[in-house]
Amino acid sequence: MTLAVFFGCTFIAFGPALGLFLFTIARDPLRIIILIAGAFFWLVSLLLSSLIWFIAVKASDPQDEPLQKGLLIFGVMFSVLLQEAFRFLYYKLLRKAIEGLVALSEDGCSPISIQQMAYVAGVGFGLMSGAFSMINLLADSLGPGTVGIHGDSQLYFLTSAFMTMVLIFLHTFWGILFFHGCEHRRWWEIAAVVIMHLAVSGSTFCNPLYVGSLVPSYLMMAAAAVWAYILSGGSAQNLRRFLLCLRSGASPQLGS
Repeated sequence: MTLAVFFGCTFIAFGPALGLFLFTIARDPLRIIILIAGAFFWLVSLLLSSLIWFIAVKASDPQDEPLQKGLLIFGVMFSVLLQEAFRFLYYKLLRKAIEGLVALSEDGCSPISIQQMAYVAGVGFGLMSGAFSMINLLADSLGPGTVGIHGDSQLYFLTSAFMTMVLIFLHTFWGILFFHGCEHRRWWEIAAVVIMHLAVSGSTFCNPLYVGSLVPSYLMMAAAAVWAYILSGGSAQNLRRFLLCLRSGASPQLGS
C-alpha cells in the first residue's frame, strides 16, 4: 500500500469532522473541554466493555467457533449499550455543570446551552470512536502487504474510512437526539438512538458485503441529521436561506 491510501483514507474518515471542530468548537475553550470530556467518557465505556469481553473469551473454549462468534456479537452489543449508558451519565454531569455555571454567572445565564453541549459532546464521542476504528487500519495501510491478494475485496480501507466518517456524524446527531430526549423526558427518543446504534453496529457483521453496512448506515445518518436539525429549531425556510446565503432578521420557525 502507499501513502496515497493512508492520507486518502485519513481525510475521508476525519476530514469532515475536522471541519466541524475547526469552525464550531476550536475557538471556544469551554467547548473544547466538553469535547475532551465526552471523548474520555466514550473511552471509559470502551475500556469496560473490552474488559468484560476479554474475560468472557478467556473463560470460554477458544476452539468453539460458534461460541466465539456469539461472544463477539455479545461484545459489540454490550459495548453499544454501555456507550449509551455513559452518554446518559455525561448528560447528567453536564446538566449539573450548567447549574453551576448559572450560579456563578452575573446575569444568571449559562454561557452555553444544553443543545450546544449535546452537539459538542456528540462530536467528542464520534471523534474518539473514529480514532479507535481507524488507527490500526491506517497503520496497516502503509504496508507491507496487498489488500485482496487472496480474492478478497480491495475496497477494505476505503469502505472502512467511509464507515468511520458516518459513525462520527452519527454520534454527533445521536448526542443531540439523546440529550433532547433526556431534557424533555421523551424516552422514546433515547430508545430510538439506542436502536439505531445497535442497528449500525450490527450491520457491520454483513462485511465483507459492504453494501449491507454502508447503505443502511448512511440512510440512518440522513434520517438522524434531519431529526436533529428539526429538534434544534431548524426549518426548511432557515435551510433555504442558508443555502442562498441570505440574511434575515425574522425568527426561525420550528419545522414540523
